[in-house]
Amino acid sequence: MAKQAMLRMPGIHRTGEGHNQFWVLDKDGLITKARKDLDSAVARFARGFGPDEVPDLYEGASLVEVVKKVKPHVLLGLSGVGGIFNEEVLKAMKESDSPRPAVFAMSNPTTKAECTPDDVFKHVGDKAIFASGSPFSNVSLGNGKSGYANQANNMYLFPGIGLGALLSGARHVSDGMLQAAAECLASYITDDEIRKGILFPSVSSIRHITARVGAAVVRAAVAEDLAEGCCDVGPRELGSMSESEAVDYVARKMWYPIYSPLVSDK
Repeated sequence: MAKQAMLRMPGIHRTGEGHNQFWVLDKDGLITKARKDLDSAVARFARGFGPDEVPDLYEGASLVEVVKKVKPHVLLGLSGVGGIFNEEVLKAMKESDSPRPAVFAMSNPTTKAECTPDDVFKHVGDKAIFASGSPFSNVSLGNGKSGYANQANNMYLFPGIGLGALLSGARHVSDGMLQAAAECLASYITDDEIRKGILFPSVSSIRHITARVGAAVVRAAVAEDLAEGCCDVGPRELGSMSESEAVDYVARKMWYPIYSPLVSDK
């Protein structure tokens, strides 16, 4: 999914399985084509030989070796191993080819996070971008500036994906539907916010975001001929909706619960 998203970005022209800008590691280090019993799910990302390869990287190379030699733009942690992005790894990440190196410590709970935002802004620098699966506080960088501890919480997408899948009548959720949801969420963030290191919109907009994401999922399901309709709205009606009409349609189907405060007598 990450590769598919990257290939859709403006300025990316290379296509096909040969375009491999990902270096995947597991508990045994860097995965290459020399790995025995290579898992079919990761085989397309196994490093080998050719113009996209980095010299002197070998099967099982350590994380810090890979970061030092590759100088990646993004370090994505899905390991479930707390603290694996240690000081040595993060200092190596400071030499990234990107002016805004990104570190995503996605494992949770907090004790399993690959690093903390304090670690990142201390060792990678003020220009770093941080996101995590667990909640952290923003970091004071001095002079009134903050290093943002973005939490990549599924509340931004899961409700809209579920609602869009339901209202489209799709029998399964495709990669294209997930991609549409992610691109819709990304559209909420301005260039100025990104320059500040902010990756996600305010939670105060969550209902509007859910309606927009749901509509994007519906339209993607229609485009992929997966929509079978829901209740009295068939696939033809869904297909004839404009973007704004789809948003209105999804918004009308959302639940609006009314919460009553609990009152206790002392």
